Amino acid sequence: MTRLLETIPIIFSLVLPYGSEAAAEGKPARAPNIVVILADDLGYGDLGCYGHPVIRTPHLDRMAAEGMRFTDFYASECVCTPSRAALLTGRLPVRSGMCSDNRRVLFPNSKGGLPAEEITTAEALKAKGYATACIGKWHLGHLPQYRAIRHGFDHFFGLPYSNDMDLDTNAAPRAGASVNPARQVDWWNVPLLRNDEVIERPVDQTTLTRRYTEEALQFIKRNRKQPFFLYLPHTFPHVPLFASRQARNKSPRGLYGDVVEELDWSIGQILETLRKERLEAKTLVVFTSDNGPWLTQKLEGGSAGLLREGKGSTWEGGMRVPFVAWWPGRIKAGAVNHSLACNMDLFSTFLKLAGAPIPTDRIIDGKDMSPLLFGAGPGQRDLFFYYRGTQLFAVRKGPFKAHYITRPGYGREPAAQHDPPLLYHLDHDASEQFDVAKDHPEVLADLAREVERHRAGLVPGRLQLE
Repeated sequence: MTRLLETIPIIFSLVLPYGSEAAAEGKPARAPNIVVILADDLGYGDLGCYGHPVIRTPHLDRMAAEGMRFTDFYASECVCTPSRAALLTGRLPVRSGMCSDNRRVLFPNSKGGLPAEEITTAEALKAKGYATACIGKWHLGHLPQYRAIRHGFDHFFGLPYSNDMDLDTNAAPRAGASVNPARQVDWWNVPLLRNDEVIERPVDQTTLTRRYTEEALQFIKRNRKQPFFLYLPHTFPHVPLFASRQARNKSPRGLYGDVVEELDWSIGQILETLRKERLEAKTLVVFTSDNGPWLTQKLEGGSAGLLREGKGSTWEGGMRVPFVAWWPGRIKAGAVNHSLACNMDLFSTFLKLAGAPIPTDRIIDGKDMSPLLFGAGPGQRDLFFYYRGTQLFAVRKGPFKAHYITRPGYGREPAAQHDPPLLYHLDHDASEQFDVAKDHPEVLADLAREVERHRAGLVPGRLQLE
C-alpha cells in the first residue's frame, strides 16, 4: 500500500484528504477524522431532504446540499443489535452470531454480546493512532466484557441498550391507560454509563440528545490535533420519545417531529463545531439510521415514505434508510448517488481512508465506498442480502429484488414461503407492489445462483442473543 501511494500520488489524493499536498512536500498525510451519526428507527421518509413535508431538518438538508445523499443505502438488518454489529464490523451479523430468529435484539437479561474476536472499526482505527469514542446507545452487550470500551473505544458515554428496556412496573400505568408524555420519563429505569460506571439511574431521557451532543463537542475539541473516530448512535427516535424543554411542542409533526428536529439541531452543532475548529476539510461525517421506522408505534413512529413496511421486516421500508455523507472539498456538493451501498461498507471505507489493513483472516462483507464518495468510479457492491435473524429472506442485484420469504415486521402472522420467489424491479416500483417474476425467469435463475454461492461460503457464528 505504501509503495503504491508513493508511486501514484493521484490515488493517494483520492484516499486521503490532503494527501497530494503532503506527498508533494514529501511528508506523510494525516488520516482524516471520521464521524458516524446514527439515528435509531428513523425512516426513509422522515427528513426534509428525503421528502418529508413538515418535519424541519435544515442542518441535515444543508449537509446533503454540501455533500452526497444516497437513495439506495441499506441497514444490514431490520432491527437494532444486528444492524449495529454489521456497521462496526463490516460483516453480516449471522457471521458473528449477532442475530437470532427468536430474540431479535439483546435485552437487559441477555448473557451475550459482540464477541471479543470481532474486529471493530474503533479497534482498527485505534491501532492507527486514532482517538475513539462511542457516545449514545451501544446495544451490543451490556455485560462488562461486551461494552464499547472493550471493543476499541477509548471513551463511552450513553445507554447500554434501548431506552424502553427497563420499564419500572411500579411507576408505569396499566396497559391501555391514557398516556401523559410529560410523565413518561418517570416510567423508565434505564442507566446512563460513563465507561463502566453508572452515573445516573434512571437517566432523564429528556436530556439525552443534548447531553450526547455536548459530550461529542468536547471530544472533538479535545482531539482536534489528532485523527479521531466519533461514533454517535443517538437514542432517538426510538420510543419512548422524549425531547428537551427547548425542543418540545415546536414541530407541526408533534412529539415525533420534535424529537427528529432536535436530532437535526444536534447535527448542526457537530458540523458548526467542525467548522469553528477548522476541521471540516479534514473530516468525513456520515449520517444514517440503524433500520426503518417502527410503524406499530403509530404516531410515535416514523415514515418509510414510498417504501413498503418498516422496522422488523425485509421489505424495503425495513432496511433502506437515509444516508448522507459530508466532507467539504472532497465530496462533490449536492450530489445524489443511486448506487447500491450498505452500512457494512462503512467499515471497509473507513479503514481504507485511514490506511489501516482490511482483515484477511475472516470474510469481510463490506465494500470500499471511496470511489462513490469521491466520484472516482463505480461502486463495488452489486449484491445485497436481506436477512431476518439467521434466515435469508431476499436478495437484490441491480434493480431486481427477489423475496424467498416474507413476513410483517411485527405480529403473529407466520412467514410466507414463495416458490417461485416474488420479484420486484425497484427502480420502477420502490413500493414493491407489482410482482414481475413471470416476465423475468432469467433474473430469478441468476439470483438463485447468487444465493447458492453465498450460502456455500457462509459459516454462522455462535449465537449471542439468547
